[in-house]
Amino acid sequence: MLTYRFWLAAALVCLALCVRVNPVPICAFGQTGCRTPSLAELFERLIQQSSRMNGISTDLHSEFERYFLPNKNFLGNRRCHTYGITTPDDKENAQRLGREQLTKVILRLLEAWSDPLSQLYWSMSLDQNQNFNHDTSNKALEITDMVQELRGGVAKMAEKMKQEGVLSNAVIYVSPESLVPSSPSPFYRREKLKSMDHHDLLYCFRRDSNKVQNYLQVLRCTTLPELNC
Repeated sequence: MLTYRFWLAAALVCLALCVRVNPVPICAFGQTGCRTPSLAELFERLIQQSSRMNGISTDLHSEFERYFLPNKNFLGNRRCHTYGITTPDDKENAQRLGREQLTKVILRLLEAWSDPLSQLYWSMSLDQNQNFNHDTSNKALEITDMVQELRGGVAKMAEKMKQEGVLSNAVIYVSPESLVPSSPSPFYRREKLKSMDHHDLLYCFRRDSNKVQNYLQVLRCTTLPELNC
């Protein structure tokens, strides 16, 4: 009887310990001590990040227009520094572009926004319109960090696609010279940005962040046709 109770207690202790054991978490980018995410999981994570980034950029642009352009009568040429990056204008053209070229386009867009967003945050933080810029400069800093993180995530995804034989080696590295057309002095590098410069940057980033989100969705569907998306 004593032996029976001993083994019963031991079994209950073992069961309790087993229940407490959590599954191995999925690795964050660069994290150790966890399982490597599948390609489908990488795509899901990147699309969620790009969706959030696009949402914040849309909010920023809308807030700017409500504050500075309440009458919606602003007319002018918006100067997007990424005009030289050839991008597909719809889903069908993005699908026809192919995985390699579409991945390059995504990386080029993300790379091209590192400096402009940093400049936007710096300029907004110094602006005298404190009622507007206190919160928006924090959002500008947030999307600056998100672009860096998303760019690293897309690079990791490209490496995973390469390992699984669905992407060529040439896609992994994108030379800085190929990012944007050369310009002696882009407007966003001026010492002092004007409010309309902020508007141009926010407009252009909203446009490009929406492209990144859409292209990631197309890339997932063409890479993982079993998802039926």
